[in-house]
Amino acid sequence: MLRGCLIGGFLLLAGLSPLQAQNAPAPLRIELNRLEPRDNACRVWMVLNNSGGEALDPLRLDLVLFGKDGVVSRRLAVDAPVPANRTVVRLFDVAGQSCDGLGSVLLNDVLACGSQEADARNACVARLTLASRVSGVTFDK
Repeated sequence: MLRGCLIGGFLLLAGLSPLQAQNAPAPLRIELNRLEPRDNACRVWMVLNNSGGEALDPLRLDLVLFGKDGVVSRRLAVDAPVPANRTVVRLFDVAGQSCDGLGSVLLNDVLACGSQEADARNACVARLTLASRVSGVTFDK
């Protein structure tokens, strides 16, 4: 009982009601984990964590790759469905792209997130947290 009151008090101080905190969408974390040189391609490894209670299928991301000079190198759409309450690894090859030449990756848009409806896509963007473990390559939205 005391614990519940303390949590409720903290949420009120933070400007959230306990109901708002319970209804807050679960985060969707996408991590650029690894770049692997392949024959005339760069293999991109992404780790996706969906802590929400519903599967995100389809999950389609619009990515823009920039060279180390800041110039757009490539734009591509990738499918990365994620089951509910799961962490998965998705990988894709970018033909004609050198891994050494990559400077940053931009999540330009979410094309589908459980559906292709604009409200679902916008809610998905609000949930997103991006990170990169690749030295010298940022991943932003």
